[in-house]
Amino acid sequence: MVPAAGAACREKVNIHGLPAAQTVRYFLTYISGGYEKIMREQILTFLEKNSKIDLGELAILLGSSEEVIANEVAQMEKEQVICGYHTLIDWEKTSQEKVTALIEVRVTPQRGQGFDSIAERIYNYPEVQSVYLISGAYDLLVILQGKSLREVSAFVSDKLSTLDTVLSTATHFILKKYKDYGTILGKKTKDERMLMTP
Repeated sequence: MVPAAGAACREKVNIHGLPAAQTVRYFLTYISGGYEKIMREQILTFLEKNSKIDLGELAILLGSSEEVIANEVAQMEKEQVICGYHTLIDWEKTSQEKVTALIEVRVTPQRGQGFDSIAERIYNYPEVQSVYLISGAYDLLVILQGKSLREVSAFVSDKLSTLDTVLSTATHFILKKYKDYGTILGKKTKDERMLMTP
């Protein structure tokens, strides 16, 4: 049996007026929520670098079970925290030609909608890869991929520039990609023969 004095002390250990038993549950809930947040951040960090990572391997790296990891990934997909999985391709190493352009767009924001409405009209074009709201002299940055310079130029002149709220554009063509989405492209490998000395 717990002495009366000990019981009184236990009742005094509280948070926001909660009795000791409820305080323990409070801490457990807090710790559980914090652990889940950290777990999610770790999962996202690994998936961002390699979306094909085996969930069993990921579970070992994070000290968890494959079932827990799979459930977290599925929940984040449902919540659209994870919006999709993409493959990074170095098109220069293929026979298919691709031209990527960065297009700065200055627009007139619409009353009550700001830039959202015009951004939606632009990103609904299938050739548009990305649309960002940016600071500076221009308002939007559009990333576009086409088969040729002529195709990209035609998009800008025939589709983008003709939109009512578009005031001006500035197009920049990417000549070579050195690093994309954190991955170095065309990384040179050391020639082992050069390391040999007579």
